[in-house]
Amino acid sequence: MDRRSACLGLLSLPLSLPRAWGAEEDAISWLRRGGVVLVLRHARAPGTFDPPGFRLGDCSTQRNLSEEGRAQARQLGAYLKSQQLTPSRVRSSPWCRCVDTAELAFGSAERWAALGSPQGASEQVNAKAMTQLRQAVQQAGQRPGQFEVWVTHMFVQSALVSGDTASGEGLAVGADGQGQPRILATFSVPRSREN
Repeated sequence: MDRRSACLGLLSLPLSLPRAWGAEEDAISWLRRGGVVLVLRHARAPGTFDPPGFRLGDCSTQRNLSEEGRAQARQLGAYLKSQQLTPSRVRSSPWCRCVDTAELAFGSAERWAALGSPQGASEQVNAKAMTQLRQAVQQAGQRPGQFEVWVTHMFVQSALVSGDTASGEGLAVGADGQGQPRILATFSVPRSREN
């Protein structure tokens, strides 16, 4: 059995695919086909977690994108544009690093609490958010030729599909036969081949 056949066989499994599976070309193919969500982790923001006492509406109290992260977000948007791929909808966690990533990459974004970091939220709030996200993946699956972009946090990626990415990378996510979200491919902007 060749590698491609083995990978296609893995797609029928109900579990998430390993992070190493799925080249950038595979994610681009899924985005072109549509009916999927590109679940992006925000671009580079130094540190871990937000400082004590952070306020959601006040970026000065949060962990924010570095200059490298801002450039990474712009590069992400430019790359998708170069591939003639435009999301039908861009949604973002209300955290500043996510909103900034989305706006630098795509120009604007709809803030959606369901994409917010689950750290510090109650189990009830997190369960409600996961229900909303799963339903939205199912709804996206009913729109062939279109894809959405969600900019969120590693913890949300992990809770949704048991997978995560590095900053500024993403997962092409679709619904399986039972309507559950699954990873179809990983996504990252290709590195420049220039030295």
